[in-house]
Formats: sequence, C-alpha cells, structure tokens
Amino acid sequence: MEKKRAIHGRRARRSSFAIAALPALVAVVAGCGDRPQQPGGPPSDGGPAAAAPPPDAAASSPAPAPTASSFAAASAHPAVPTAVPSASSDVVAGASQRYEAGPSVIASDSIDGAALRKRHVERLKADDSPVTVLRGQGPLELGKRICEAVVPRRPAATPVLLKPNMCGFDSVKDPAKSKGDDGVTGRITQPEFVRGVVQCLKARGHTKITIAEGCGHSHKFWKDLAQRTGYEAMAAEEGAALVAMDDDGVYDVAGDRPGKPLAIRGIQATHVPTLLMPKVLAEHLDHGLFLSLPRLKMHRYAVISAGIKGMQGTVMLSDSAPAYKQKWRMHRELKQYLDTKAAGEEDRALYLSSLRVFAERMVDVLEISAPDAVLGDGAPAMGGDGFQVLHPTAEMVAIGGTNPARVDRVAAELLGVWNSPALARELGGHRTSPLIDAAAKRFGLDLKATAITGDGADLLKSPRPVHYKAMAPFRLDWEPGQAPLPGGPAKGLAAAPTASQPAPGGEQGAEPGAGPAKPEAHASPLPPGEAIALDGKADDAAWSRAKAVQWDTDYAGKRTGVPTKARFLWSKEGLYALFELSSAGLNTDRSMPVGAERKGLYKEDCIELFLTPSPGSPKRYFEVEIGPFGHFFDIAIDRDARLEDTAWSSGATIATSQSAPQRTAVIEARLVAPGIVEALAPGARLPMNLYRMEGKDPRHYLAWSPPRTSKPNFHVPEAFGVLVLDP
Repeated sequence: MEKKRAIHGRRARRSSFAIAALPALVAVVAGCGDRPQQPGGPPSDGGPAAAAPPPDAAASSPAPAPTASSFAAASAHPAVPTAVPSASSDVVAGASQRYEAGPSVIASDSIDGAALRKRHVERLKADDSPVTVLRGQGPLELGKRICEAVVPRRPAATPVLLKPNMCGFDSVKDPAKSKGDDGVTGRITQPEFVRGVVQCLKARGHTKITIAEGCGHSHKFWKDLAQRTGYEAMAAEEGAALVAMDDDGVYDVAGDRPGKPLAIRGIQATHVPTLLMPKVLAEHLDHGLFLSLPRLKMHRYAVISAGIKGMQGTVMLSDSAPAYKQKWRMHRELKQYLDTKAAGEEDRALYLSSLRVFAERMVDVLEISAPDAVLGDGAPAMGGDGFQVLHPTAEMVAIGGTNPARVDRVAAELLGVWNSPALARELGGHRTSPLIDAAAKRFGLDLKATAITGDGADLLKSPRPVHYKAMAPFRLDWEPGQAPLPGGPAKGLAAAPTASQPAPGGEQGAEPGAGPAKPEAHASPLPPGEAIALDGKADDAAWSRAKAVQWDTDYAGKRTGVPTKARFLWSKEGLYALFELSSAGLNTDRSMPVGAERKGLYKEDCIELFLTPSPGSPKRYFEVEIGPFGHFFDIAIDRDARLEDTAWSSGATIATSQSAPQRTAVIEARLVAPGIVEALAPGARLPMNLYRMEGKDPRHYLAWSPPRTSKPNFHVPEAFGVLVLDP
C-alpha cells in the first residue's frame, strides 16, 4: 500500500472572474416546436409542433434508399392463407374492401357525432373489464396472444380496422451516422405485432381487414414509409388493405375513398368542434370492429403514448385545408410556451395549461372515435421521450383491454409513471399522464381499482423503473435499488385535482418516488479533544462512528458498478470527509505537484464535493475537487450573480493512500474555510452533492444524488442531497 500525505494551508488567490452566461436556448425539443421533415425527414404522430406546418419538403429532401435502413423489412414469416388473396397491398389507390355503409351514424357526407358520443361514453363508463398484460418472446407472438385474449368476438363478415402507430417519430436517420439508429425503430408499432393481430383475426374467419393510419404528410411520404417499415410487404403477405386516413389527393378521391373527411354533427360543445372523421374510420365505427394498436412508449409532451394519445393519428380538423395537416391545432397553445422558452424563460404554468387543454381535446376525440379494443405493442415498451431518447424495458410485453383509459393506466404503471410523486412534482400534481387523468374524470372511472390479468401481471407487483425525458426541462430516471426520486410540489406549481388518486402504501401501483425527497448523509460530531490523524489510513475510531453513504450511479442515475463510499465528521474547527474509492484506475498525472492548485483536475480521476453553506441561497455553493494522490482545486460559485471566485480557498488538509493492485484509493480531508466553519452547527441541514470522475474509456461521471441531465453536468443545485450535522 503506497501512502502519501499532502497538507495544504489556506492560499491567497488574486483572481476572480464572471461565469460565462448560460447559452440561450437555440432550439426546442425536436419535433415539438419544429415541424418534422419529410423523408428523409420525420413523419409525426401529430406530436407537438409550432404554429402552421411548412410547405411539403418531400421533393427536395430525398430519403435514403430503403436497403440502407434498419426498418423492419419484408417478413421472414410465411404468409398465412387468406380467403381474400392479394398479390400486393394497395398503397396507391387505397381501395379498402368494399362493404355497405350502415345508416346509423353515417348520413350522406356527415356523421352523427352526438350518437357516437352517447354510445361510446356509456360503454366506457360501464367498462370495468380487466386489462391483460402478457409476457412473450417477440412482437408476432404477443400480437396473436393479446388479440386472442381481449378482442371482442364478432361475426366473421364484420370488417376490421387496425390503427397502428406508424408515424410517431421525428426523422429518418442514416444508421451509419447515428450509431445504428434509423430514427424509426423503437418509435412505431412493429409490423410483426400487427401481423400477429391480423393472423389472429383471420383465424376467427375475418376476411375484411384494413390497416390504416393518418400521418399528416404527403402521399409520396406514405408510400415510402409503407415500404421502408415493412408494412407494405406484411400487408401484402397477409391479404390486408393498407391505407392512409388522409385527404391527400389520393386516398380521398380514389377507390372507396377511405381518407375522405366527413363532417361530424353535434359536437359544437366539445373542445374539438371542427373535428372531421376519415370515411374508413366512420364506416368501421358504424358497423365494423375498430382496434387501436399503439406502440407503448413515453412521450415528451403527453407523458405516455398509448391508447388515448394514439388516437391523434385519426384527427382531421376543418380549420384549414388540407384537413389532415391540421393535427398540430390539437395542441396549438403549446406554441406560446415554446416561444417563451426560446426567449430564455421557462414558464411551467404555461406548459401545464397547454397540456391540460390538449388532454381534454384528446378525450373528446376518444369519446367520438373510441376503439373497441386497444392492443399495445410493448415488445419492448420504450422509456425516454418517444422520439430521440429511447430506453427499452427489460421485458417484452403486450397490454390490451376494451377500455382505453384503463389500458393506458396499466401502461403508465409498466413505464413507472402511475401514481408518481416525482411526476406530480413536475406536472402540478398530476401523478400520471394528464390524458389519463382527464379520461378518468370524464368517464367517472376509479382507475386504481383496475383489474389486471395475464402472465405479465406480476411485473406490476413491485415498483417499476422509470425513464422519462420531458419537453419541459426535467427528467425522471430511476431503477430499483436506487435512491428515491424527489417528490413533493415544485416551487411555483399549483397542484391540480386528478382522478387517479394515490394508492395506499404497499398497494399495487405504489411508486418508488414516495420516499424521502433528497438523499441524506450524516456527519457525526467529533468530541472535544478527540483528533483525527490525517494520514490516508482511515483507521481512526471516529470514522467507525460515522455512517457511510455509498453510490455507483452516474449523472443520469444509471448503475455503473463503480462504487464510492463517503463518511463525514464535524467539529467547531472544520468539516472532515473520508472517501473510499473502489475500481480505481488512478488515472492521474503524477508529474504535477500536489502542493499547488490543479486547474483541470476534473479531466483526470478525482472526487468532488459541492456544499451549500446557506440553504436559503441554494445557488451559492463551494466546490472542492481532490484527486487520489492529493491534487486539489477549489472554487466558490454564485450562480445568481454569475460569478466564480477562484480566489476562495477551502483551507483543505488532504491525505491519501492508494493500492494499484487492489484498484483502491483513500482520501481524507479537513476543510476549515470560514464560510464552511460558520455553517457547522448541531442539526444543520446543508445542501450537498458528491461526485466522482473515474476512468478513460469508458469515462464515468458518478453522482451520489444524480442531477439526471442529458449530458454530464454537476452544477445542478436543485439535485443536491443533504448533509445533516448530527448533534
């Protein structure tokens, strides 16, 4: 064991300088504020967008060749014989199988919206059927099984409409330039999941099966998307029609005109009085079977995208022409928030207001166009933001049921955002997606009483991981075994009443964020007359009385397997800290002297202690960096005044020891700066965070209380834990 002691007295420094101003926001979240590009640019699921869309860019932005994409290609599964053979799916004329339109809700070129609403609202209010969760090995198997488990049985002659999420992504990417990401995989319902549903329906004798989605893009885009994703090949092999629910000059004028927009009567009192309905959807609502097949994923704006959010693909609005390109008006209030954010201001109340209005509109759409069942593709389900940040679940599942609000409630639990205090802190009291809250309130549903069946139900008997990156500047990342996420109301956010009340502790659905809001470390008092020999041995009796905290999480909250342990003592003379480093590579430039301050130490291996002496001024804190051989750097930071004071000294006395064979290091330090000593008092609770930089490749940015930022950033005082000075 090599031992080395380095003692540093207080230093007088002469320089201080202003912090560079934080860079202004130069862009909003991709696809939410900037209209998506056409291929090669993104289709959209009707996700948030600023004001009106730009002109069609398809002609000027050629897409990569389909062979270069990692989209699902033509299926390797053999086609199942069908009573209606088809040489190829009809993606040009869009002619779905012909059948007579019933008179009950369709009259001439309009729809009786009041009758549809009455029918659907009565059903949804009364539907307390269980939600089925199945575990499986892949999307094809799960598509078949979830269909068999939950789809209502109808006569074989009943036409069936399947509405997958084909358009819920930002942009087509070149995998060679995007670390293997094609921009689409993981965001949309997988063709093989839809194939499984189709095969289930055909086994029941259904011969009239149509797959339809509304993307809000050009017909050229639709044809390219159908080919790239494998939907065209899959539909052809299964004998299903594949059409766009868009008035794009093709599907609204050719064949059976499935994309023709029909007026809806009797909805003036809703939040969507200008809503139109694609003809193919109206026909299936009238006398067919309508199934929604969403990809189960987090959504940067709606929190989750499942049954309710997935209905945005059916939306057309008559505010302007063409109607299918007006989907953005469903969340038009969001533009004001995005404009404010672009100007450098974060108005969370404005964000929440727009989200709540959007939720009400989506529930209005659900009332009018409620599917007979929702079959969710979670093979795997996706955490993240649903577009640019993807975090697949460890399990492959399918979730299905006949009540979309209940299916969404179970999907939210699977993704870790049901009954979540951490989410409520950020979203004004909403402990789950505001869309789920709005639906539960509208239909008078007790969602916490939802019955859950299937061989995957056991997944929800323990707290679920959560990985969510919102459009608003917050992120939730938690895995079982980690410290709880912060809970409680965020400053300046008024809580909103929600229909999804928290479950009692221990019930199914309890969320891990319900624990302490901040991780705590305790500093034991050092009795008068007792001294600590700072020699890097850490064998003083006082250290054994100090309770250790340990972490191996990185800045995003992910486990790394690189543990660090810390203990603290205090006395009227100063604050004592002990750090024990495991898996230490000792990557340090030892040619540099340990007696002089070392700028740029963070580029090598080191620990960092951030301490706020006054809890009332959380953005004024001290930073002390110490390397495993005793190198150091310290600084005082005032983020309110945008100042960094490099003349400040922690007055650190440092001692270290190392073992290269065992890959360990010990750091002992005493900090005696007046600003620190003055804050030391029995019972004091000082905001603090602990960090560690370790390794070269990979480079670890470890955090005791993870700031959960998209990139390593330790200067997030809102994420600090607490150092408690025990009396």
